Amino acid sequence: MADRSEKPDREALLGELSALSATATSADGAVSLSVNTDGVLTRLRLTDAVSRMSPDEIADAVLRTYVEAQRDSAKRTGQLLAPLGSGGYLMDRLRWREQFEPAPSAPPSPPPPAGDAVLQDRSSDASAAKPPSGPVGDDDWYGKGMRFDKAW
Repeated sequence: MADRSEKPDREALLGELSALSATATSADGAVSLSVNTDGVLTRLRLTDAVSRMSPDEIADAVLRTYVEAQRDSAKRTGQLLAPLGSGGYLMDRLRWREQFEPAPSAPPSPPPPAGDAVLQDRSSDASAAKPPSGPVGDDDWYGKGMRFDKAW
């Protein structure tokens, strides 16, 4: 589009939006990916560098790189749509995508110490409920309506 002051040609705008692709690469070069104008992942490449990373590090690198590509996609999509106005739900969503920051991943929980038993002996815990004194007849069972006893 040559002149952004005029209202853009609908077909040209749709063509530019369809062709838009934003690519980002992690700082260490281990992850490279692309997203389309909607921020949908369209390509993901991992280098051999990921073999030296833990699963959590790989996940974090993919997520951070994905967010970077989405921000670029949102910014460029917003620039293409700017001649149509800066208000409305779509533009609000694009601004949100540009500012989105993922929650930090939780550190992995440490494994239990080797000497501690994982299973515990619960035989001395509170005694189980006493069973009924005798069999429950059908009349008694159905006469009281639906019950949720542990009899099943």
